[in-house]
Amino acid sequence: QVQLVESGGGLVQAGGSLRLSCRASGSIFSIQTMRWYRQAPGKGRELVADITPGGATSYTDSVKGRFTISRDNAKYTVYLQMNSLIPEDTAVYYCNADVRRTTISPYSPYWGQGTQVTVSP
Repeated sequence: QVQLVESGGGLVQAGGSLRLSCRASGSIFSIQTMRWYRQAPGKGRELVADITPGGATSYTDSVKGRFTISRDNAKYTVYLQMNSLIPEDTAVYYCNADVRRTTISPYSPYWGQGTQVTVSP
């Protein structure tokens, strides 16, 4: 089994910062791309940012220049540093990772349980 556990969400005023963490644990051989998604009330799940094992990153336009994704491969952990937060960033944030459990298994997607981020005006 593989588990992804997020932490770091909370309530913050507009203009503030939060840092999310997501650690993968369990039967892991390697992890490919790691991602952060978010889902605001009444909306679909949106890809926020992703990062490859080599550190290549991409971001959705609305967070460019404000959010930074990073990872620690040795700790199977991905981070999302969120600065200059605005009320529109309010959502449940989920981490996602493509995990290979053994040397012969394919990469499969796993999800965390989500962490709430609320930005007040």
